This record gives sequence, C-alpha cells and structure tokens, in this order.
Amino acid sequence: MTATLALGDDALVLSHRLAEWAGHAPVLEEEVALANIALDLLGQARLLLSLAGDEDELAYLREERAFRNVQLVEQPNGDFAHTIARQLYFSVYQHGLYEQLSAGDGEFAGLAAKAVKEVAYHRDHAEQWTLRLGDGTPESHDRLQHAVDALWRFTGELFQPVEGVEVEWKTLRNDWLASVTAVLERATLTVPAGPQSGGWTAGAGRQGIHTEPFGRMIAEMQHLHRSHPGASW
Repeated sequence: MTATLALGDDALVLSHRLAEWAGHAPVLEEEVALANIALDLLGQARLLLSLAGDEDELAYLREERAFRNVQLVEQPNGDFAHTIARQLYFSVYQHGLYEQLSAGDGEFAGLAAKAVKEVAYHRDHAEQWTLRLGDGTPESHDRLQHAVDALWRFTGELFQPVEGVEVEWKTLRNDWLASVTAVLERATLTVPAGPQSGGWTAGAGRQGIHTEPFGRMIAEMQHLHRSHPGASW
C-alpha cells in the first residue's frame, strides 16, 4: 500500500459521500457548503492519486479491495447528524495530519501546506454544526448523540501508521482526542467509550477490507466510466 493511495482514497471517497447531498441538503446554504467541501476533497484526491498513477483509472477502474481508504469515510450519510459527526471526526484528524506534514520536508509537505487551509474550514464547519445540533433541540441533540456513538468505533483506524506518512501518530491521536472531546462536551454531548479508550475498534480499510455500503457506493461512482470506456467529453 502506498501512502498516496491511502490519503488519496480517503479524500476521494469522502468527496463522493458529501456530493450525494446535492439536491438533498436541509437548507440551501448547506447545499453550497457541502458541495464546496466535496470539491476541496476531490482536488486533494486528484493530486494524490496522480502521484500514484493515472487518476481516472485509479478512481474508476479499481476493484473494491484495491481501495485503501479508512472505513470511516465510506459510511453512508444517514441523516444530517450522521454526516456532521463523520465530518467532525475526519476533518479534525485530517487537519492535524496536514499540519504535521506541512511542517516537514517530506513528499507531502507542499500539498499539505496548501490543503491545510481548506481543511481548517472543513473542521470549523463541522465543529459549528456539532455545537448547533448538540446544544439545540432535544431531537437534534439525540440524533447527534446517536451518530457520535455509532461512528466512534471507526475512529481508531485513523491512527494506524501508514508507511510513507511521516507524522507522530501518537501525538496526532492525542491531539485529535483532546479536540474532539472539547467540542463534544461544549455541545453537551457524551464522549463515547470504546476504541480511543483502548477497547475494540473497527477498521481494516487500509488493507482493502471494506464495509457493505462501500460496494454499492463504488458501483455508483464507477458506473458511467465503466459503461462508456474510452469516451471523451
């Protein structure tokens, strides 16, 4: 597994999930915000995948087991609360990751330096919605708490070291946990017990083992390209 595939697939898959909100977001402002975040991630994915080979072939012609994204990003959107919880977990992780990478002189330093500003917005967007929903109505609080609990088991995989990604993984994990805990507590939510406390954690996406919804998502994402091989637009 190459580092470029791991990071590129994370961005590609989450971009597609967020793009699924087009035409379905709860308010027009979020229609634009989620689309912009999806485009930012798609841009990151293109740069990363192009370092590993032909970006179109890697996106549209690989089989499910060849993708190396973490299982968190492939989880279905669910309701808006599930999307926000997923976005909070991933954007806080990605922001910390790119901050560390941009401070070094490795292969990803230049890309990370450009992307970290985008991801800072993604993180702020997720944090603000977490506060609004968690400290909002009883229903919004309950929905977000359910989402936070349901997705927590997928967060441990974020901090499994990836060969070629030169960061301090323990520091990244500790900073992530402190940041996420602070946001959840401000939102009057309960921090789940589980993988970040040393318990069982889901996730073998880096090894090409994915959850059931991922196969359906990939089939949809790749359908047009596979139906018209070699077509130009």
